Amino acid sequence: MAPPLSARPGWSRRAQYGLFFSFLAAIAGLLIGLALLALSLVAPGAYAGVRGAALDVTAPVTGAFRSVTDTVGGLFSGAGNYWDAARQNADLREENGKLRRQSIQARAIFQENQQLKAVLALREKDVVAVATGRIVGSSLESERRYAVITAGSGDGVRLGMPVRSAQGLIGRVVDVGALASRVLLVSDRANIVPARLLRDGQPVIATGRGDGTIDLRPLEVGRNPFRRGDLVVTSGTGGLYPPNVPLAIVIRLDDDGAIALPLADPSKVSFAIVERPYEEAALPQSAQPADEQDPAAPAKSGD
Repeated sequence: MAPPLSARPGWSRRAQYGLFFSFLAAIAGLLIGLALLALSLVAPGAYAGVRGAALDVTAPVTGAFRSVTDTVGGLFSGAGNYWDAARQNADLREENGKLRRQSIQARAIFQENQQLKAVLALREKDVVAVATGRIVGSSLESERRYAVITAGSGDGVRLGMPVRSAQGLIGRVVDVGALASRVLLVSDRANIVPARLLRDGQPVIATGRGDGTIDLRPLEVGRNPFRRGDLVVTSGTGGLYPPNVPLAIVIRLDDDGAIALPLADPSKVSFAIVERPYEEAALPQSAQPADEQDPAAPAKSGD
């Protein structure tokens, strides 16, 4: 069925009602406003009561909207503060890590300087020092105990020369290269060091055990002269190691001797010095330079 000619296209009855009631609400609002204006002019006291009543009605609604607004704002502000705190925390952790690394580096440099100063002082006091080298490696798990130092034949190092640090005796040279040398540590089974107790001068024999410790035995059989904490130094007997070089400290006793720990730990020592033997005759003949060998020995003649 066709729509009546009087109906306007696109216009519904609901829209008409909505427009009508909106018009009525606007007129009612205008009338209320005019009435309130007239009341404020004619009777200000009565108008103040109306304003107070309106304030009482609207205050809870305004408070509710304010709570919602504060909650939403607090959520956004809290989220922003959380992310800002997380960023600051990350920055602080990064800065703390940098400071820790710098502290570790400074401590390592300080310890290295202390060792260098001690070695230099030792070298100044000892006129038979041959060379100074850095310890670049040592065997900790093997039964054979060696260390490698950056001083070789180019620095005057020869086979059999003793090696020590500011802390004590390290061992003796067993292999020599042009730039580096291998040192047999005092804790190796093949290294035997004549020594004495610092406390009373009792002569003892120190032999490596191959496990990082030293076995101490007295020359007098029948009594155990050792005490826990005794210091042992070289005696100079044999001519290789100079006397009074710190060697080890006693950590426990056994039936007729003691077990000691070397005072110079290659894994903790950075620098060492190579010395001439206490007596030159202690060096192997092949390790001595030609001008230091026995001039009375017959020279080899060519065919």
